[in-house]
Amino acid sequence: QVQLVESGGGLVQAGDSLRLSCAASGRTFGDYAMGWFRQAPGKEREFVAAITWSGINTYYADSVKGRFTISRDNAKNTVYLQMNVLKPEDTAAYYCAAGNTVAAIKRYELDYWGQGTQVTVSS
Repeated sequence: QVQLVESGGGLVQAGDSLRLSCAASGRTFGDYAMGWFRQAPGKEREFVAAITWSGINTYYADSVKGRFTISRDNAKNTVYLQMNVLKPEDTAAYYCAAGNTVAAIKRYELDYWGQGTQVTVSS
């Protein structure tokens, strides 16, 4: 089992930045690719970003490319999502997730989910 706990959400203004963290405990964190998803009210959960177990390769949804950066620190069992130039349409609950590969994550074939952290961006 892997437990994932997100933190770092909050209420910000358009153009601001936030950094989300996802702390993992349980089985070996470094065995998993990690991803971030988000879900806005009334919408389906969508893929945001993913990172390989090594941290070398990263992938982003087109809507966040160039503004968001995913990273991980395997020594700290933590994955991060740095969000810059936030827009009101980024408002959502953000979830981290673990999967066997980035490809699996992008197919929503996930082994573990966190409980989510709310990000609200005002205009």
